[in-house]
Amino acid sequence: MTDVVALLVLGSLAGFINVLSAGGSMITLPLLMFLGLPPQVANGTNRVAITLQSLMAVGSFHRMGHGNLRVGIHLAIPAVIGAVLGAWIATWVPDQVFEWVLVSAMIGASVFMLLPQPKLDTRTLSPERLSPAIYVAMFVIGVYGGFIQVGVGVLFIVVLYHMLKIDLRQVNVLKVSIILPFTFAALVVFAINDQVDWTVGLTLAVGNVTGAFIATRVNMSARGARWVKGMTLIMVAAILIRLALY
Repeated sequence: MTDVVALLVLGSLAGFINVLSAGGSMITLPLLMFLGLPPQVANGTNRVAITLQSLMAVGSFHRMGHGNLRVGIHLAIPAVIGAVLGAWIATWVPDQVFEWVLVSAMIGASVFMLLPQPKLDTRTLSPERLSPAIYVAMFVIGVYGGFIQVGVGVLFIVVLYHMLKIDLRQVNVLKVSIILPFTFAALVVFAINDQVDWTVGLTLAVGNVTGAFIATRVNMSARGARWVKGMTLIMVAAILIRLALY
């Protein structure tokens, strides 16, 4: 019962963070490991919640008229290809190596979140503004995200904001539109390799979806990401200390 409560509560928090800002997997992936799942199974199981959370978020954004389907599909294709490659690599990496990658990814993502973002002259995005460089960036992020989900949202925020010069609200909507298909592709790879605990994953997903639903209702507030970022970093610091003792 304690495990179920932890999955629901922290899953809700992670879903909220993932949609409004980034970094939710820095909470849920270590949680799954703390609950006894082997690192690779935890890595695959985490994708169940992310997929369903992203599905709900994408649907909510489109119902509210904030989606950009054409651009999302354009950018999702290279990300999906990269995710399949990254997930395949992750299925055979030794547990000890994966644990070190997890710690490094959490530290790296935290540093990215602390970096100040310069003010840019942002504008509405259209497919005509997509350059070859952004497609390459989506593939690279897809490989990383397929391997380990931790921090992938931070990378999307940085890349989409700087390369496409769109505001944070557009970034958040586009980010979940890309994360949905590429996370599902990675989940399929992990499932084929029997590295998904569906019971735990679906329980976590209930929490993630709840948090994501709430986040879509406050996404249009530009201030939201600031305090979410601070709360995430505090939790990540505590988790890193716990991982050091894991």
